[in-house]
Amino acid sequence: MTKANVYSAKGVKSGSVNLPKDFNENQNLALLAQAIRVQTARAHIGLAKVKTRAEVDRTKKKVYRQKGTGGARHGSRSAPIYVGGGVAHGPKGVKRELTLPKILAKKALNIALTLKAKDGEVVVVNGLGAIAKTKEIQSLIDKIKKTRELKKGRFTFALANTNLESRRSLKNLEGVAVLPYENLNAYRVFYGGVLVLDKDVFTKKPKTLNSKLKTTKIEINK
Repeated sequence: MTKANVYSAKGVKSGSVNLPKDFNENQNLALLAQAIRVQTARAHIGLAKVKTRAEVDRTKKKVYRQKGTGGARHGSRSAPIYVGGGVAHGPKGVKRELTLPKILAKKALNIALTLKAKDGEVVVVNGLGAIAKTKEIQSLIDKIKKTRELKKGRFTFALANTNLESRRSLKNLEGVAVLPYENLNAYRVFYGGVLVLDKDVFTKKPKTLNSKLKTTKIEINK
């Protein structure tokens, strides 16, 4: 069973914890890549739009007469070949949304969690909800970096719904992302650096965990 180190709110290592089955998923990197692509595509606003020859505001007068000039036939200066004319084959301003079934998105999240756990980039903090000041969070991060021999790097804090007030002390820190545990996704976990879990996410039965694990008791091994 995969384990993660447990730290107190002051950054003191107090033991280890057996992580749930979500952190022991069979690897499927193709599914993980697909989930990340869907996530990034849906985050893209996609507002780019060009005007076609029918939409540009130009005179509809014929450029010159049809015959007798020796030049090519033209009907309007709104054609794409003219400066100020419409644009052919440009973006239409229609966002193409990619989708992924919930069961596959959940599996991709578990794959990302498993990779993080195997790389030792998952830590659990006991009493994270009691931290109210930014300098205390910064001290905790510095101590985690020191024990992991990290000079710099990203951190993603996943909080239990009962401890969301702690976001105020986290949101001003550089390189730190904070969100509820239930809102984790494959992209956020994979690119989020060290994943810091609030210990209460296990005791408060988050929806993200499998139904079979909702009654699992998490014990700290000292």
